[in-house]
Amino acid sequence: MKKNQLEIACFNFESALTAQENGADRIELCENMKLGGTTPNYILALKVREQLATKMHVIIRPRGGDFVYSDDEIVEMKQDIKQFKKLKVDGFVFGILNADGTVNTTRNRELVQLASPLPCTFHRAFDVVKDVEQSLEEVISCGFSTILTSGQGKSVVEGISVLKQIQKLSKNRIVIMPGGGLRSANVLTIKEKLKPTFYHSSAITGNDETADPQEIKALVTHLQK
Repeated sequence: MKKNQLEIACFNFESALTAQENGADRIELCENMKLGGTTPNYILALKVREQLATKMHVIIRPRGGDFVYSDDEIVEMKQDIKQFKKLKVDGFVFGILNADGTVNTTRNRELVQLASPLPCTFHRAFDVVKDVEQSLEEVISCGFSTILTSGQGKSVVEGISVLKQIQKLSKNRIVIMPGGGLRSANVLTIKEKLKPTFYHSSAITGNDETADPQEIKALVTHLQK
């Protein structure tokens, strides 16, 4: 990747519109911020797709909590991917683990293949994997194009050393996208330690779940420097 780009996590239509109007390169559509983001309502996704031109990735996560899913939940995730593909979304975001903290390569591969040819991001389930290096290789082997991670820290600032490490280990085979507490106040600190990549932020500065236009503008400005 030759230049830094910005993805905004959007929990409602207003945020998606704000992201597009203020220069974000892509949105990640989800709902339920307090749960860390879950699969969005189909009608919301339809509205965003019909009215906005920005690239839109959709999170496929049936519930909050851990990332170990039952067979029924896997069926639900597959059905959601099939439905959202009909909307002509631009990609998907998900991550499935085993109970021991390893990557469930079988299930992840099934979903990546179902989503094909659309790109898939392995989300912040990566922040709770047991072995970062092994998990990196397993996620790559599943066919994901991106890993969204805070580097296993509470925020990207805490996880910067791991972010730097896995970006180096990835050898350009997968995009390492820093996300988790990323804001305009700290993005320059993160940026100077990494090669150009995609960055992920909700850009929420208030008490509701809506992105702040000034925050998005500031992030875009800092990333373009």
